[in-house]
Amino acid sequence: MTSESSVTSPLSHRVPDLGALELLLAVARHGSLGRAAREVGITQPAASSRIRSMERQLGVALVDRSPRGSRLTDAGALVTDWARRIVEAAEAFDAGAQALRGRRDSRLRVAASMTIAEYLLPGWLIALRAERPGTAVSLMAGNSAVVAERLLAGEADLGFVEGLAVPEGLDGAVVAHDRLAVVAAPSHPWSRRRKRLDPAELAATPLILRERGSGTRQVLDSALAAHGGLAQPLLELASTTAVKAAAVSGAGPAVLSELAIMEELASRRLVEVPVEGVLLRRDLRAVWPTGHRPTGPARDLLSLTRA
Repeated sequence: MTSESSVTSPLSHRVPDLGALELLLAVARHGSLGRAAREVGITQPAASSRIRSMERQLGVALVDRSPRGSRLTDAGALVTDWARRIVEAAEAFDAGAQALRGRRDSRLRVAASMTIAEYLLPGWLIALRAERPGTAVSLMAGNSAVVAERLLAGEADLGFVEGLAVPEGLDGAVVAHDRLAVVAAPSHPWSRRRKRLDPAELAATPLILRERGSGTRQVLDSALAAHGGLAQPLLELASTTAVKAAAVSGAGPAVLSELAIMEELASRRLVEVPVEGVLLRRDLRAVWPTGHRPTGPARDLLSLTRA
């Protein structure tokens, strides 16, 4: 009759571990505890201790030891047959797990806000390609709100955002810092002003802006909230490139990431307009669903952003 303790105790407490079963199979192959110990990479005393522990666990003698070697008892031979099936099942389990890891590692889906996608990710992805040439990477670019939606919907493995904080439902880590700059074409009156721009004047002026939900817009809205809030935009565009092109054309002043305007400032196609009394800085973050730390290629890409 089955005792209550054998029914209620976990199977892992009643069945020898995989390492012990592999040792028993090695003893059966070699007829020697010493050679079996060498095959599995442990000392002979450790092998003897493991066999004795398994015998106590099962309640039967498994190996007869003598100066001529070690041989299985009748019970040991029967347990060895069972052990072989368990080890074969474990090998199949391991092969399947490796296949799953291989499938996971064969692709990486990244969602990134526009500035990061255009000016930082290309370098990071080139470095990842050198480390993981077999990983196919797909990049989805959108504003920070869209990035959060993609991650929470399971459509991306890792995201990058530019907003003031980590979006709800996500964990994150700061990977870079950025500064927003007010810029205008050389023909615009602001490009020739001697005094710094007052935050209230900036807030009251129609600007060429990114759409709501973008990290740039979030930072600007927050910074100017105490100065009357943003005026109705002159133009509201869905990409950094479009905002920059409109500003270069002379359509009006804009607020853009410093990362995006280095070339235009150097060539004087845009002029930075200094602003006093307002801090237009932000952290750039890698993000992922709460409780699901990046693994595989996503983990490697995250590491490269911090290199």
